[in-house]
Amino acid sequence: MLNKCLTLAGVFLAGGLALHSASAATLRWASDGDVNAMDPMTRQETVQLSFLANIYETLARRNRSLELEPGLALSWEQTSPTVWRFHLRPNVKWQDGSAFTADDVVFSLQRIQAPSSSLRAPLSPVKEARKIDDLTVDFETHLPDPIFVQEQTNFQIMSKAWCEAHNATVPATIGKDDNFALHNAMGTGPFRLVSREPDRRTVIERNPIWWDKAEHNLDRVEFNVISSAPTRVAALLSGEVDVVYSVPPQDLARIRQTAGLKVVQTAELRTIYLGFNQSREELATSDVKGKNPFKDQRVRQAVALAIDEPAIVAKVMLGLGHPTALMWGAGVNGYDLALDDRQKPDPAKAKQLLADAGYPNGFTVGLDCPNDRYVMDEQICTAIVPMLARIGIKVDLTAQTKTKFFTKILSPNYNTDFWMLGWTPSTYDAHNALYTLLGTRDGKRGEVNVGGYSNPALDDLITKIGLETDQAKRADMIRQAAIIAKTDVATLPLHQQVVVWAAKESVDLAQLADNTFPYRYVKMK
Repeated sequence: MLNKCLTLAGVFLAGGLALHSASAATLRWASDGDVNAMDPMTRQETVQLSFLANIYETLARRNRSLELEPGLALSWEQTSPTVWRFHLRPNVKWQDGSAFTADDVVFSLQRIQAPSSSLRAPLSPVKEARKIDDLTVDFETHLPDPIFVQEQTNFQIMSKAWCEAHNATVPATIGKDDNFALHNAMGTGPFRLVSREPDRRTVIERNPIWWDKAEHNLDRVEFNVISSAPTRVAALLSGEVDVVYSVPPQDLARIRQTAGLKVVQTAELRTIYLGFNQSREELATSDVKGKNPFKDQRVRQAVALAIDEPAIVAKVMLGLGHPTALMWGAGVNGYDLALDDRQKPDPAKAKQLLADAGYPNGFTVGLDCPNDRYVMDEQICTAIVPMLARIGIKVDLTAQTKTKFFTKILSPNYNTDFWMLGWTPSTYDAHNALYTLLGTRDGKRGEVNVGGYSNPALDDLITKIGLETDQAKRADMIRQAAIIAKTDVATLPLHQQVVVWAAKESVDLAQLADNTFPYRYVKMK
């Protein structure tokens, strides 16, 4: 097997990737999928936001322990129940040398709230941002918002002048429109973009005018896309790359046994789940005509009872996951262990539920999955297919790169009937998952509610949770919301995965539970 991987590594070299010689100040790393775009407001997706956080910055950021700390804002306070005042950091320069000011913050809020932005939801509580002076901005929310600061930690600020100069004042829709910001970047962060080759390689270099004291010792970072898992691992084994992000479970033992290499892993906050299209009158990929099986709670419950999630975690993921019954896991505010109890698989009961719903012979449906985004994503979906076949649901699986997958399912018409997705609440609070994934779509709420699930009782709780400052009352509301989502089978939570990377022993890095990769914490020994 090692000889095969080394041969593949030769192919990798011949293809022209990772030919840069090793250097103490150069980090070369590889992942199975690319960043979708250089515009931080085009997709609410961890890989993209994580990469761009090395170039663009937020008012408040998270440290190694995921605790809030000052970023482009030195401090903040509430001046009234609905107004948050941010005092901006002085003497911050954009990477083109121009000054960062309150005008950029006000502009960035307007840009992220544009209809074409995919990050409207976290900032939807904001009515407006007002410039008080060059270094002071007030954010006024529609209603009191107890977690506003947490909600803006993915609000990456862009230069007003740069966007205006390049006709990029509103985000383009990936796969539909195009503009300068999709392919170029100019921030205030520790690194600046040097070159961009989509689906191949992106290179960034140290920003010499960054305002903060660097904890890293990097001059250059080369991000290579290597979709083939054997080739990716081979590149690490042969020394062509220093870090591999996303390691197949079956390769962990070999990497651990290789001198000079290490495996880095931690439990992730992300929940992997299945979604059902519940808004269409008829599913495009189903043989059922004139009605939508997924509108019936009994059908969704049957799917839940058919899937043996503990077997998937044990046999497909080789233990790198925790089966769950909730849309948010341990480490997220609002997690309740007492509610995190999955029903045992019961194919016989599932068949009966289908018959009761009017589908004694089952039905066909398409399933959309990424093949380069989550731990063993395609393999998990492949394992689900025969489990559903046992109860009569015949699944046509489409597994594709995350770029194509996200473009499809997150298109304006949410072009999918049945899919697998993962979500980490950016606020590390259950309200984010409830508001974004389960709330009725209204142009702000429910932005990633791909299936169009809607329950007025849940919507009412989501609104109250977003306003309640009494933590005990708020926790009880979150618990009520979780019970509604479970009872309805609004979605089908599967597991929280374990983040697994591999690296050379010479690389000192920080692996965070949100699966982001901040280069500012990397040191090459």
